[in-house]
Amino acid sequence: MATAQQPLPSGFGPASTADDVIKGVDLTGKVAVVTGGYSGIGLETARVLRSAGAEVVVPARDVDRARTALKSVEGVEGVEVEPMDLMDPPSVDAFAESFLASGRPLHILVNSAGIMATPPARDARGYESQFATNHLGHFQLVSRLWPALVAAGGARVVALSSRGFRFSPVVFDDLHFEHRPYEPFAAYGQSKTANSLFAVELDRRGRADGVRAFAVHPGTIIETGLAKHVSDEAVRAAGAVDEDGRPVRDPARQLKTVPQGAATSVWCATSPLLAGLGGVYCENSDISPLVAEADEAAWRAGAETSGVLRYAVDPEAATRLWEESERLTAR
Repeated sequence: MATAQQPLPSGFGPASTADDVIKGVDLTGKVAVVTGGYSGIGLETARVLRSAGAEVVVPARDVDRARTALKSVEGVEGVEVEPMDLMDPPSVDAFAESFLASGRPLHILVNSAGIMATPPARDARGYESQFATNHLGHFQLVSRLWPALVAAGGARVVALSSRGFRFSPVVFDDLHFEHRPYEPFAAYGQSKTANSLFAVELDRRGRADGVRAFAVHPGTIIETGLAKHVSDEAVRAAGAVDEDGRPVRDPARQLKTVPQGAATSVWCATSPLLAGLGGVYCENSDISPLVAEADEAAWRAGAETSGVLRYAVDPEAATRLWEESERLTAR
């Protein structure tokens, strides 16, 4: 499979922080939307983009909580908070309509919000909740905001994927676990594979209009609250915390701080090194290599090397997912 998955190299690495990768970048006059921008790496992403001069908008399911969280962080003064729930299609439309009515172009869209390994649940349409939240909600948001992205004359969309895509490809024959037993991490993995494929196809469709897209693996950052549905035993078994429950820091093994976890999102959103590029999966503030077919089994079992699996960047699967997502999110 032909692929653009070739590290640059960028000059950054696993321990680089969002502040490191933004140095020398001036975002004055640029507009950014960051979903999930009031907690974890989303909040750090919003802070750093704002620090570089961008006008930042944070859509939030809980507006009061978002405003409180943003007020607690130095450097995010002036960030705009608006209501939006990724599981509620009318609220996604309402946010997009309000943004478009403001007449602003959209230079940066970071889709950072997400859920992980949740108990079985469905949205009002009957769609599995992790696929609905992590992929379909963001797909709908990008679709509705398309005129603003094109108006920017050069926009970037960053999709927060995860190495968790190793748990599952997109199972097109049963996206919503209607014919197979629900398994929380399989559902999570499917949604993260969808995030990566989304970036591949979005970039293909958008590049003529100056819209480029990237998928990122932020690393394992235990403080984000994403693992709230995962048992303490499982978190310890994954090596994310020690026996006393303290976070393990080892960026080379993807065990990162929040500032390190936000670095790749910010790098993809702003780095001049990525001019003219897109449709790639990135980690450690660089483009990830493609995992060799001979190494895929070991990689999926947890081999501690960088890389992306072929099914997560397969252009044919990306096109199929886009067409299915259009059908699932049609008004």
